[in-house]
Amino acid sequence: MFKKKDVFFSTLEEMAGVMVEAADRFAKGMAELKDVTSFAREMKELEHRCDEHTHTILKELNKTFITPIEREDIMALTKSLDDVVDGIEASASRFEMYHVDQSDEHMIGFAEILVKSVQQIKLGIDLLAQKKLLAIREYCIAVNELENEADDLLRNAIKSLFASAKDPIELIKRKDIYERLEATTDSCEDVANTLESIIMRNS
Repeated sequence: MFKKKDVFFSTLEEMAGVMVEAADRFAKGMAELKDVTSFAREMKELEHRCDEHTHTILKELNKTFITPIEREDIMALTKSLDDVVDGIEASASRFEMYHVDQSDEHMIGFAEILVKSVQQIKLGIDLLAQKKLLAIREYCIAVNELENEADDLLRNAIKSLFASAKDPIELIKRKDIYERLEATTDSCEDVANTLESIIMRNS
């Protein structure tokens, strides 16, 4: 059904690789936040790399008549992967934008969930080109469970923030960062849902 190492699947694998790299770098930044300007710049470079892969897929779609899976599925998967990296970059940029130079336990928690989520997604994407569609489902389930953890973390983070924050400006900054991070875990779930749709259409 699929060509071996089809350009679409190989590019999606590369996108997933950039996504893992971005999440790992973000988690490292949360663990030892120092120069927020350099941190934001580095994440922007990773986001640009992901955009280049998106452009490659769009270009190939424009010149390819027969695709290995539905064109809409390729587009949806490309967009959802790009959204994850965009979300990680947007979260990192907020530290520079808001002059926040210290992370907290909640931000570190979100970063850990993101790392686990993108690792599961990468495993699923790698199986796509191998035609092991049904095996992808377990990774989709894992991502859904991690997103539930992120929902709980957001509730606890905001509850703690309102109980302890004395500076209303600091409260606004951190609440926005928490919500942006949780939205990025939603984007991970969108990737999992797209993979589920591909499994249903092709198995």
